[in-house]
Amino acid sequence: MSKVILVTGAGRGLGTDIVREALAAGHRVVATGRRPEEVENTLGGPQDDLLVTRLDVTSPADAHAAARAAVDRFGRIDVLINNAGNFFAGYFEEVSPEHMRQQIETNLFGPMNVARAVLPVMRGQRDGHVITISSLAGQVGTEFTSAYAASKFGVEGWMEALHHDVEPYGIRTTIVEPGYFRTELLVDASTTWPEPTIDDYAERTTATVEAWKSIDGQQPGDPARLARALLTLAGQDRPPLRFVAGADAIEGVTAKARELLAQVEASRELGGDLGHEDTDA
Repeated sequence: MSKVILVTGAGRGLGTDIVREALAAGHRVVATGRRPEEVENTLGGPQDDLLVTRLDVTSPADAHAAARAAVDRFGRIDVLINNAGNFFAGYFEEVSPEHMRQQIETNLFGPMNVARAVLPVMRGQRDGHVITISSLAGQVGTEFTSAYAASKFGVEGWMEALHHDVEPYGIRTTIVEPGYFRTELLVDASTTWPEPTIDDYAERTTATVEAWKSIDGQQPGDPARLARALLTLAGQDRPPLRFVAGADAIEGVTAKARELLAQVEASRELGGDLGHEDTDA
């Protein structure tokens, strides 16, 4: 069944693949980006089932304008795919406070801004689906990703709680946790690479930047196949609350789940008996 799908970050990478696959499947698509003329050029110009409109996700005004444009053109919004994001790489002490805030602004407050604009439409319909792209980094923190992981862990908590807020109104939510896909996240337009500023980190920073850059274009995941999987989720009556995407992500999240269980058990003796004495059985 044809749906109206609003996609953020549609000008390149996974966002472009989502739009192309959605149009090919017969859906109507609102493709958004900070530079709509570039989005339109990337997608091949005007199409009957395609609306291209400006949306900088850090701008609440842009988000509300995009939602209004979608309803004006297509009458409703069935699916929101929060895809726009960027990556501020670096060891925590070398990530400036300004870059840390920019990372959170785009990757966490950005999808929140768009959801605030779209959810009233979905509530009015008593139907909708919010899909937000998180990351394996939203479950597993690793070196050199403190800013990115902080933003994605935030996405995970927000979306997990949002599910309970909006489920009574027929609105479904899904968190997507991709591993390494051959998107454009690691190109200079999406990634801010750190300059070595602290002697203790300098050698590691230089080596890590080179290693990350070397894997760009070599990632195992196919974004077109991920896009098709997302559309499958969008067509389900009961989509999963989390979708772990890619064999590497499945392996990583499985290991994290085991690690969490082990940490819980290790905490049981000391942490399990911390109540007031008058509450003891």
